[in-house]
Amino acid sequence: MSTEVAPNMTDYEETRRSFRLEVPERFNYARDVVDALSAREPERLALLAVDQAGLNPRSFSFRDLTRLSNRAANFLSSQGVNRGDRVFVMLPRVPEWHVLVLGCIKLGAVPMPGTSLLTGRDIAYRISRAEAVAAVTDEEGAPKVDEARASCEALRTCISIDGAGAGWISWTEGLERASDAPPDAVPTGSDDPLILYFTSGTTGHPKMVLHTQASYGIGHEITARFWQDLHPGDLHWTLTDMGWAKAAWGKLFGQWRMGAGVFLWDVRGRMDLERALALIGEHGITTFCAPPTVFRAAVVGDLTVHDWGRLRHVVAAGEPLNPEVIRVWRDATGLTIHDGYGQTETVNLVANVRCLPVREGSMGRPTPGFDVRVVDDDGTPLGPGETGHIGVRVAPERPVGLFREYWRDPDATANSLRGDFYDTGDTAYTDEQGYLWFVGRADDVITSSAYRIGPFEVESALVEHRAVAEAAVVGKPDPLRGEIVKAFVALKPGYEPSEELARDIQDFVKRVTAPYKYPREVEFVDELPKTVSGKIRRVELRQRETDRASRPPG
Repeated sequence: MSTEVAPNMTDYEETRRSFRLEVPERFNYARDVVDALSAREPERLALLAVDQAGLNPRSFSFRDLTRLSNRAANFLSSQGVNRGDRVFVMLPRVPEWHVLVLGCIKLGAVPMPGTSLLTGRDIAYRISRAEAVAAVTDEEGAPKVDEARASCEALRTCISIDGAGAGWISWTEGLERASDAPPDAVPTGSDDPLILYFTSGTTGHPKMVLHTQASYGIGHEITARFWQDLHPGDLHWTLTDMGWAKAAWGKLFGQWRMGAGVFLWDVRGRMDLERALALIGEHGITTFCAPPTVFRAAVVGDLTVHDWGRLRHVVAAGEPLNPEVIRVWRDATGLTIHDGYGQTETVNLVANVRCLPVREGSMGRPTPGFDVRVVDDDGTPLGPGETGHIGVRVAPERPVGLFREYWRDPDATANSLRGDFYDTGDTAYTDEQGYLWFVGRADDVITSSAYRIGPFEVESALVEHRAVAEAAVVGKPDPLRGEIVKAFVALKPGYEPSEELARDIQDFVKRVTAPYKYPREVEFVDELPKTVSGKIRRVELRQRETDRASRPPG
């Protein structure tokens, strides 16, 4: 096993008392972190990228990233992208994503990452809602953006990293022509927009989560320093799609602020888990983060065949991790998985950190910089053993690392508060030692294989099917994925339930919205349970599935 490295935090209580992130009046992550590291240690490894086979490594130093992001910023500026403009970004796990996002940040433009699984309809909603002026994607994504263009009035520039088709500009050619010099851009303030994410909701389309330069660019030091426990010279790998906020958590912000390198595998389609585990040894990964789904699948195989020699710290996030999985992984590798918790709206809020005993199955304890409590409906903190809302104190001072607002949605922003606390929408309880234990979502958002899926989006797709009169979607407990999407469907007159119709409905949903959202189970019902006001009672359907899962077989 790897050589032991002293943790960044050795005294939890003292660090909680004394830790504070300093926020300057002006801050720009690309300039003040990446370029600053480039000036001090130009040859330090920033990014190591391998192809789809896990071969042909390409190394990027901080000097390389400074030069390339300058070119990206100047290229975007030449295409009319200005400070404050939104740029839709839909790319696979390739270095161009990092270069582009850093270039946007240098300009003061606001990148909007999206997963490559998005459909044309998903893209049209995001670009139109945010009034994005530019879209950057690859050969696979270009037809989907083309499908969305007609309804995107603000969109005027489309850039492809794979060459230029009709109506598209070549990223490669643009970068080659652009200057290496720093862009002529007004320095950003700490509270200026940095990045925009879309997050799933229960009763409507995805909400826009706006993060600022300092709160996110500086705040993720908490993620990287205390939970991921990164040190200069580490090579960190977070296994995630580039469209999720997890990429910001593990591939962009905190890692470089700590002077660590980032590993990138251009895996597309279904991931080869054995190949992924082999890459850890082949490339000397020292710290690793993956969703619980990956660990659950990994412990079924033979972990002893892989090289864990340089791996020294392992973390998981996205959904609760089963204690048995932690034990099996530790027995095989000698390393304990440290579970952590946060959201698209936050940096790491709660974690099992190295200087404290890991309580298997718990979320851990609040990270330095945050006052995280379990509160009641009025925002009053509850005592040990009492289940309530996971809240983050925002008054009298809003913590560094929390989103600024649900952009252009003041009602959602206001509704996210309970007294002096931001309500995460999750429920938990604390034990006598201050560890938090996850209970469930307070709303109907489904967490499946670390994807967060809003039922409204799936239901909206279902009811477009010619045979569907009404539909309700819930999460069904699943031992591997945590939950799967299950649809309850009431049919229109003239249609009869059948396995063939269920498959047709599933295929239809895959076509009209991102494939990861499709219902893996379809149950036909005569009618859906509703409140007296006509609202579908998803809670009743969800409880029905939970009860079924808890029954003994036979």
